[in-house]
Amino acid sequence: MLRAALGRQWIADYLTPPPDGRPFDEELESIRATPDAVVRTNLRAASRPPGAALRARGLGPRTAELLEWVWTEAVRPDWERRRRVAEADVLVRTRQLSLGGWSAALSGMRPGMAWLGEGRLRINLQQRPPRGLSGEAGLVFVPVTPRHGWVAWRGAHRHALVYPCEGQLTQPGTAPAPQALVALLGPVRARVLVLLESPKSTTQLVALTGLSLGAVAGQLKVLLAAGLILRRRTGRTVLYARVAAGDVLVSASTAR
Repeated sequence: MLRAALGRQWIADYLTPPPDGRPFDEELESIRATPDAVVRTNLRAASRPPGAALRARGLGPRTAELLEWVWTEAVRPDWERRRRVAEADVLVRTRQLSLGGWSAALSGMRPGMAWLGEGRLRINLQQRPPRGLSGEAGLVFVPVTPRHGWVAWRGAHRHALVYPCEGQLTQPGTAPAPQALVALLGPVRARVLVLLESPKSTTQLVALTGLSLGAVAGQLKVLLAAGLILRRRTGRTVLYARVAAGDVLVSASTAR
């Protein structure tokens, strides 16, 4: 049933209800309550399901049970890191939106997606009829840590575009600091300085380093006092970035 639901180009609609702010266990209720006939229709639309998947009964409750297990065993233990990554990605997108408009914020979310102007958004390269959103219809953007996204809707009023977070944010531990820089500044401060090659907020740095907010703030305070980074506000977000002195220090340490 699961293999049939996750088609190569389409996911069975019942499997991905758009989020509406309810707790996860309550969201599962909409999947659990899906009639078998609806599940079978969705499976046929997603793939060529084997007969066993179509003959089974209680498909909605069985799917909900599986998703609950995945949440409990695989996602919840790592949820705080995933949440920090998602929050940092929202800041990235918000900054892109403020600097370059919808085209800058949306065009790089997923392959084939592009802002076409005049209120039109292409979400993928599949040749399917367009969906008009008007009146009370809403579209929410949902960042996730896996590398793939999808679209979802429930009726005509609730739509979601689920997209992968910015690649760098989902890979804590990358871009190690040069050993010479570590010896000079310490491992944590050196790591933060390396990451500030491009402007980042404290939330993004927390997501990338795995440190607490207080620990990151402390390192930023020292780097600011040393004149290696600058601090500036973009809308409601405070961003930090290396200045020329910080660039020279990182470059000299890397060249050794």
